[in-house]
Amino acid sequence: MAKMAASMVEHGEDAFRTLFRFYRRKHPPPDLRNVVDFSKGLVGDKVLSINLDLTAVSDGEASRVGLRPVREWRAFGLHGCPGFIIIANPFLQGSQPFWVRQCLKFYPQKPNVCNLDMHMSPVDTDDIWGKSANILRSPPCGKKKEPKTLLEKLRWVTLGYHYNWNTKTYSPDHYTPFPADLHSLSGLIAAGAGFPGFQAEAGILNYYRSDSSLGIHVDESELDHTRPLLFGQSAIFLLGGTRREDPPTAMYMHSGDVMVMSGQSRLLYHAVPRILQDLPSPPPAGLGTALRTGQVSPKQGSLVEEVSEEDWAVCSRYIQSSRVNMTVRQVLGPGQSFPDICTTKDSDAGPTDGYGEGDTGGQKRRRSDYSETESSNT
Repeated sequence: MAKMAASMVEHGEDAFRTLFRFYRRKHPPPDLRNVVDFSKGLVGDKVLSINLDLTAVSDGEASRVGLRPVREWRAFGLHGCPGFIIIANPFLQGSQPFWVRQCLKFYPQKPNVCNLDMHMSPVDTDDIWGKSANILRSPPCGKKKEPKTLLEKLRWVTLGYHYNWNTKTYSPDHYTPFPADLHSLSGLIAAGAGFPGFQAEAGILNYYRSDSSLGIHVDESELDHTRPLLFGQSAIFLLGGTRREDPPTAMYMHSGDVMVMSGQSRLLYHAVPRILQDLPSPPPAGLGTALRTGQVSPKQGSLVEEVSEEDWAVCSRYIQSSRVNMTVRQVLGPGQSFPDICTTKDSDAGPTDGYGEGDTGGQKRRRSDYSETESSNT
């Protein structure tokens, strides 16, 4: 089947869509031997090593947000893809539970916008965590199918400048304060990758279930493409070229990996055909207790704090069948401002209630059309 994947890239008018469907299929499951695995640290015909800025972030700054010292990060790129960097899990062991908790408990809170706002009143979506936590802390009730909680119905949450799914744009009049902790984390990762001064201005959190996918698209809504775009999740990731017919490279994104796309790589087609089931950096003592057992010791002023047993019971139940992805963007470059445009009333409307392949079959370039298979996002 590995030869089959290679032959599909060599032939056919739409190599990207063909490989997307190959890696997405369930029966029979795809052969993954041709998937690039950066965690192995192998540099060769496709993979090259990327030098980081070892002086941009102090050890104390990195530790404050749950990151290892930059000198311990391992960064890689792909030949022929300038501006593309993947950093293999730079997080301190045991710090990921904090960020998982933030994505599930705090970032979906108002005034941030989520897909549930399309169908429910602000009162009903005011405390998604509080209305879901008690149910998720309880063990499943046998074979009886339980109704999904609001947390399990989350597809996406937008932060900062809220993305307009209809016009594929941002606007100054649809903005709420960007989370300070995520702003700090994003800025430090960007600085270590060689992008000092990065300002996290917009974020999209995707909540995927195990059978979800992210459709073929290009991220070009921001006004400044020199600024990096950061995101990470456990998945098979496809990175192609500037045309739909350009054959993509399949690669693993493991839990905790961070992908940086800037400059030319911002205009490359990419997609996620398959979500993987690997848990975020499980420490020997158990993922939820890492902070309490001293594997990560929050210091005074640290943003990473201990996750309570009650909170982690909800998070651990959630990630058994779901995944969270954070995408952070700088919308405006230095000195830039938004153009004068008319904004529409439905600026917080999502793409659809559920996400599909995101592939219309045409050759028209599509912008950030986040896609999944069913009406639940992980």
